[in-house]
Amino acid sequence: MPYEKNSDLPKLVQEELPEHGQDIYREAFNSAWEQYADPNERRNPDESRETVAHKVAWAAVEQKYAKDSRTGEWKKKGE
Repeated sequence: MPYEKNSDLPKLVQEELPEHGQDIYREAFNSAWEQYADPNERRNPDESRETVAHKVAWAAVEQKYAKDSRTGEWKKKGE
């Protein structure tokens, strides 16, 4: 279930992340969705394809963004 546009993302992702963070999430999710279609390609074959894709997407976001511990907002690293 790849996402075509950011408005298709889960509400939590839309509410939490800035637009650029959503772009990163969507692109990483879609890539992981394709890459891990085969359960044998997953680190844990018992995890669903969707679960793995969401984990990969959050990890990609965390490469560029960090959640501010005071405000709870996601901000670009280095800002």
